[in-house]
Amino acid sequence: MRPVLKYVLLFWFCISTAFAQTAPAARPEHTLGPGDVIRVSVYQNPDLSIETRLTENGQVSFPLVGAIGLDGLSTTGAEQKIAKALRDGNFVLKPQVTVMVVQVRSAQVSVLGQVSKPGRYPIEAVNTKVSEMIAAAGGVAPGGSDVVTLVGSRNGKPIKLDIDLPAILQAGKNELDMTVANNDIIYIDRAPVLYIYGEVQHPGVARLERGMTVLQALAQAGGLTQRGTDRGLRIHRRDASGATRIIQPKMNDVVERDDVIYVRESLF
Repeated sequence: MRPVLKYVLLFWFCISTAFAQTAPAARPEHTLGPGDVIRVSVYQNPDLSIETRLTENGQVSFPLVGAIGLDGLSTTGAEQKIAKALRDGNFVLKPQVTVMVVQVRSAQVSVLGQVSKPGRYPIEAVNTKVSEMIAAAGGVAPGGSDVVTLVGSRNGKPIKLDIDLPAILQAGKNELDMTVANNDIIYIDRAPVLYIYGEVQHPGVARLERGMTVLQALAQAGGLTQRGTDRGLRIHRRDASGATRIIQPKMNDVVERDDVIYVRESLF
């Protein structure tokens, strides 16, 4: 083999190997179930093309063949079963069948917690995303967190993911918007809060924003009163063991969930 040809072949082998290792895995096909709407077409047989809904028994009525059960099959499995029925009945010699899911009604997702309309919602289309299911539930309610928890199973293994909604909706990181599956649970917790009391204009509970500093927390409470002082501020914070630590923070220090900020009265 010529040296140049040898190196060309080696180069293409390396490229193809790298692509095979980095190419994303194919998405699993949807499993058909009662209520799903499918469109079936048979190549060069337009009279056999139909759009139909699977019955409660997971069956469809197909021309020439009659009732045929598709419950629990993937679209590929449904194509093979319909093709076999057409071939075994001598209706089409070499049928080429295509099945496409038009509407998914057999799979449902629970959307719970701080949404406008919590409940179970059908997955209306293949590859429906977490953000779309939250929109179907009326969106995140006031006081809801912007981090969503997804609980379910993939490939027979349980999963639990925290999904950052602002990163998806504001930063455009669509890869974080997971595709939902049957029996998934989407949970929106209450937004994290902190507590401010002492010499501030509006003591009480305040929403904890991302990266909020002590100075921003005081501003959210309306600022200090005339008698308040930013000297000797104290933060009461629980650690992982549940014990409370007292911290003397700087104004640019970041506050954490459930922090209690105390503003003292000036002595002068």
